[in-house]
Amino acid sequence: QVQLVESGGGLVQPGGSLRLSCAASGIIFNEYDMGWYRQAPGKERELVARIRRGGSTNYADSVKGRFTISRDNAKNTVYLQMNSLTPEDTAVYYCNADFLSASILWGQGTQVTVSS
Repeated sequence: QVQLVESGGGLVQPGGSLRLSCAASGIIFNEYDMGWYRQAPGKERELVARIRRGGSTNYADSVKGRFTISRDNAKNTVYLQMNSLTPEDTAVYYCNADFLSASILWGQGTQVTVSS
């Protein structure tokens, strides 16, 4: 079964950290570019971070220096380490898998809420 399953979201205080995980199944994981997107209420979905199959990464300006994306091809898993969280990071975070734009998969999303 082809699917992406996110985990690790939750409620955290400003300044705190969370690590999101996305486990992939049913795909040749190391052939896919993997990404994290987020969507806040009333806003469009936006790219947070991407890690390509070769390992190169890119980040949204708003998270540079605070978030780190990584992947473990042996575990078919991509991670998003989020530090120094602010209320503006509150959103549903979605995992994305992209194979040359010919096969694009989405996870179900995980809620991240940053609040005191």
